[in-house]
Amino acid sequence: MDQHLSVIDRLPARHLPPPGVRPLPDPPASTARIVGPGIIAAGVGLASGEFVLYPYIASQVGLVFVWAALVGLVTQYFINMEIERYTLATGETALTGFSRFWPHWGLVFAIMTCCANLWPGWATSSATLVTYLWGGNATWIAVGMLVSIALILSLAPVVYTALERIQMLKVAAVLLLVVVGAIFAVTADAWRGASDIVTSPQLPYEELGFAVLLGALAFAGAGGGQNLCQSNWIRDKGFGMGAYAPRIESPVTGQPEAAPGTGVVFEPTADNLDRWRRWWRFANVEQLTTFVLITFVSITFMSLLSYSTVFGLPDLPDDIGFLQIEGEQLKEAVGDWFGALFWFIGALSLYAAALGIVDYTSRLAADVLKTSYLPRAKESHLYFGIVWGLVAVGIVVLAAGFDQPLVLVVIAACVGGFMMFLYSGLLILLNRRALAPALRPSGLRVGALVWAFLLFGVLSALTIWQQGGELFG
Repeated sequence: MDQHLSVIDRLPARHLPPPGVRPLPDPPASTARIVGPGIIAAGVGLASGEFVLYPYIASQVGLVFVWAALVGLVTQYFINMEIERYTLATGETALTGFSRFWPHWGLVFAIMTCCANLWPGWATSSATLVTYLWGGNATWIAVGMLVSIALILSLAPVVYTALERIQMLKVAAVLLLVVVGAIFAVTADAWRGASDIVTSPQLPYEELGFAVLLGALAFAGAGGGQNLCQSNWIRDKGFGMGAYAPRIESPVTGQPEAAPGTGVVFEPTADNLDRWRRWWRFANVEQLTTFVLITFVSITFMSLLSYSTVFGLPDLPDDIGFLQIEGEQLKEAVGDWFGALFWFIGALSLYAAALGIVDYTSRLAADVLKTSYLPRAKESHLYFGIVWGLVAVGIVVLAAGFDQPLVLVVIAACVGGFMMFLYSGLLILLNRRALAPALRPSGLRVGALVWAFLLFGVLSALTIWQQGGELFG
């Protein structure tokens, strides 16, 4: 029976309109033409985990746990590609696909993403690094950063294009730090110790605890709602059937369209399947060479830098204050200029991450509202309203004097893992049932999603148990 269903009938239409049918566009001749979404994923994901968590682990136990970053990144690679698979084939986001099975799945994930990102932690962290350079009040610097983020996202004619350029600048700055640091700051002992990543992998739970280690493993690179936004970013870039979807444009400087939130599919003809195979190959190469490679190189280098400067120092903080001590050590070891460069690139990196987090949170919510609840609204208008709403909430949180409020941090930790647990399972259902047989994931990729489902299920349970105990005593 399944073999004889039409491409339209495969997508459940009880809660959302059926898709249209159009030919699959030709892929570009070169992978370089579609580079972008993976770099955005790497740029947004390169935040406190890469600048604080893995360097902190390296400062405590050396380089024996860096292997976990690769495991985490490979796991997220398979998740991201299954999210991309659905959008390449239908032009719809994964959240729209989930909502075809139950109308409120998209809203559930949008609310969880907003809850996880209520505290403007990346902007605050970036502002703190700015104070290491030039002084000032971190709270009011963070408020200024939030306003600037809202203005950038509101005034760019095509939001995706501006986001891509900013994240490319950030990635270039981080890679510059990698090259300069490799020449001037990483010691011979650290280079020799790098072999421990492969030859002496360990799970140092006695020194650091399971929650820290599993969190580092699972959330290397991205995590939570960011992975889901891979759908939105590749659609704005024009991947596959996403080429038929409108892009988010500024209501001030662009021309937003009032297009439907549902997508279009293609008939599995020989020509379309040939184009599909080329699109799928391009998308996989783009994700591997940008998101996975750039993030792993960055994590490895930042760990080497930490190992070279602060390994063995007592009483190191496991928050943003760690970077102040590392910067001071770099000044002593290399020179004032390198400590300042380290803090500057760190501030730029965390600011770009904050911008990306506001973008993907707003994209997910606007997509859900447009598709399932407000079909006549323009997605661009919804997006910009949510951007300014998030920034306003962030400013209120900061102006009220909350400094890393415990409740919001606990919510973010618990919600992120639980979201990934849920959508890893839903992706198996979506791509096995809604796509034509020739487009479905292989057994290997389904197995990778099962692994992700189990990993994030265990992680979220441990996190909720540990953080709940800390919160409620």
